[in-house]
Amino acid sequence: MTKRRSRGEGGLHWDDKRQRWIASLTIGYTPAGKRIVKKGSGKTKTEAKNKLKEILRDHDDGLTVKSGVTVASAVTYWLEHGLNGRSRRTVELYREFARIHIIPALGKRKLSELSVEDVDRWLAHKAKTLSTRTLKLIHGILNRSVKNAMIRDKVKRNVVDLCEVPEGRAGRASKAFTLAEAEAVLDAADGAGTRIRAYIVLSLLTGGRTEELRGLQWSFLVAYNEDEGRWVPVHEVGWDHEAFAIYVWRSVRKGGDTKTVKSRRTLKLPGRCVDALRVLWESDKAECEAQGRTWNGQGYVFSTSTGTMLSAGNVRRDFKKVVKSAGLDEKEWTPREMRQSFVSVLSDSGVPIEVISRLVGHTHSLVTETVYRQQIRPVMQEGATAMDVIFRA
Repeated sequence: MTKRRSRGEGGLHWDDKRQRWIASLTIGYTPAGKRIVKKGSGKTKTEAKNKLKEILRDHDDGLTVKSGVTVASAVTYWLEHGLNGRSRRTVELYREFARIHIIPALGKRKLSELSVEDVDRWLAHKAKTLSTRTLKLIHGILNRSVKNAMIRDKVKRNVVDLCEVPEGRAGRASKAFTLAEAEAVLDAADGAGTRIRAYIVLSLLTGGRTEELRGLQWSFLVAYNEDEGRWVPVHEVGWDHEAFAIYVWRSVRKGGDTKTVKSRRTLKLPGRCVDALRVLWESDKAECEAQGRTWNGQGYVFSTSTGTMLSAGNVRRDFKKVVKSAGLDEKEWTPREMRQSFVSVLSDSGVPIEVISRLVGHTHSLVTETVYRQQIRPVMQEGATAMDVIFRA
């Protein structure tokens, strides 16, 4: 008489169709109550039981059995189901990078057969034409896609996570306007449209990020009410005041948040910024009234004729026209370099790095020194300057 197997040892039976022994074990149940069964097969009972033990061992270690899932299907699945909460622009960017850089090169490869060497060779080839930032991005897409496949029991391990991202092709070095170039750009902006003039003046003289300025609203423009001793929105108290500031509290990023917590800051405006914004305010008001609409001093400061936010493309197009009018090569400059120029001009004027760091909204001065290292002059001269005063030659 055949001895019955104990509870928890699983089942063992002969499959006539496959002509193999099948060992099986229930390891749990799905949320719907369906059994989760792991199986192993072999020509002999022992071989079948050993195969099942190997599968269970992999399961206990967090590994899974091999499958025929390809890299392309894993990436496609993650792009469809793993980007919830991301902005539309981010989703489109990830899909485009996967379509161009990942799927053509690795898409047909089975995840179970993908090796570290495959990924290393792929990254090395891409490093000849892509920047380091783009390499990190496509590596991240593939890495998270394979991790998602592991969660879904489609592959045993993630070889992508074991690969180092190489240095990519060097990008265009960031640069800053000299003081003379900045003055030429500001002069050229005075002859341009009121909106791009105000944008350039505000960017060069406050160091605001492009996404911060495009997200700026009139309600974030405030004046200091001397009678009440507090800052009040301009649309409530008007322009008849001495001091003005902007609340840099929002941006065009997903959710409207600034880049970091330290990026939330209030900046007092130089007189030239106030003049440019006042002209833009009056222009917007006149245009609104000409269209038969009531002006309430709300909405975006830098908007289209329909009141929507300016796109980055709108800003680049108008900025290049002003740069060309200033006698510079418009192909060599981008709007973000006005922020670099702000840092450079302040540094050349002797403003301490710690102060500049707070003005541009960096977490700490190390970020300012790292990102703008070519624009920051050393502040190691302070000791010598002080000693020259104390011990006069």
